Amino acid sequence: MRNRETIEAQRVAADSAARDSLQRRTLFVVVASQILGGAGLAAGITVGALLAEEMLGGDSLSGLPSALFTLGAASAAMLIGRVSQSSGRRRGLGFGFAAGGLGALGVVLAAEIDNVPLLFLSLFIYGAGTATNLQARYAGTDLARPDRRATAASIAMVSTTLGAVAGPNLVEPLGHLAEIIGVPELAGPFLLAGAAYLAAGIVLFSFLRPDPLKVAQIAGAATTKVAGSPAGIAPMSRFNQGVLIAATVMVVTQIAMVAIMTMTPVHMKNHGHDLGEIGLVIGIHVGFMYLPSLVTGVLVDRVGRIPMACASGTTLFLAGITAAFAPEDSLPFLIVALSLLGLGWNFGLLSGTAMLVDSTEPETRASTQGTVDVMISLGGAGGGAAAGFVMAGSSYAGLSLAGGLLSILMLGSLWWHAKIRPPDGDLESQTA
Repeated sequence: MRNRETIEAQRVAADSAARDSLQRRTLFVVVASQILGGAGLAAGITVGALLAEEMLGGDSLSGLPSALFTLGAASAAMLIGRVSQSSGRRRGLGFGFAAGGLGALGVVLAAEIDNVPLLFLSLFIYGAGTATNLQARYAGTDLARPDRRATAASIAMVSTTLGAVAGPNLVEPLGHLAEIIGVPELAGPFLLAGAAYLAAGIVLFSFLRPDPLKVAQIAGAATTKVAGSPAGIAPMSRFNQGVLIAATVMVVTQIAMVAIMTMTPVHMKNHGHDLGEIGLVIGIHVGFMYLPSLVTGVLVDRVGRIPMACASGTTLFLAGITAAFAPEDSLPFLIVALSLLGLGWNFGLLSGTAMLVDSTEPETRASTQGTVDVMISLGGAGGGAAAGFVMAGSSYAGLSLAGGLLSILMLGSLWWHAKIRPPDGDLESQTA
């Protein structure tokens, strides 16, 4: 079977028309998997903190679920990157979604038997689905032309919107369903997550053939050989300046977004908002994380990586200020704040993703992407874990201000990068 796959990948790699056809088919498969994966992603965002608060009897540790599944995502991101590098995207992404689905079902079981250690372990494993959902965007860029990379990544991301927006707004009906079958109300969304992640894994493993990363590696090796580059030496170092600035943009974006997003449901519940209103705010937030992607991707490809990264930092700052000064009982203000938060994250992730792809070669791309996604996940884990303590020690307003001010650091790093980068390191010139 492996030899047959390799032969097919070599055939496609040698034919530019076949590569273009595979790119279109790859995007179609990724779209299908991301619709399913988005539904699984939304469960932990919406009710993870509330479930922990209910089982632990307080909100000081309510940021732990976000930290746990983000730490799980960090661990899985490294493994998925390595498996993808050696065996292709199909196996790496399929494995990740399967693990995430099993973790979600473990959360349901933990809630049913009121077992906190099992809850924490299951949330950690559930994080594999989050990592896979994020890394699937790279599959869309493996065979994309340089001036279409951000657009290709955006197609994968926007597909997540359908499931991710539907998920939070199914909180109440899934809660009722859970009660009917004897499962705690807040565990209901994790039933959907388990089924959705497992289905996404099956779609990728079954239909992502031939593997786009393997085809890109074979095509890249042939190009290198023709150009006369020494064997085994990649044209770019694994951690060059472009990789570092891409990682900085995505990590800071993730910290600011996760910290504010994680504690918003707790803040809303503490001030009289019901689950329907919480689901609405988080659903709109997740929609703004993913739905603008098609427009954002085109802007990143046409306007440039650096300008869109700057737009991310500015938007995140505005989100933090709006959340900090929003009246506690004002649903419209919270919707605006969380919409800006999602939009700023979208700008940062897509511009950072394009920078990262620009700065890597197929021979090391997946493993480097996995390593950077580990940094993103660890940043999010730190933000999620600290959010509960910051909010308990100060307020939601203080937490939101801190998240907004953090985005200023990203603008500073982008200014530094623009000042010191050499002309031949200009990422945007590489996409011309």
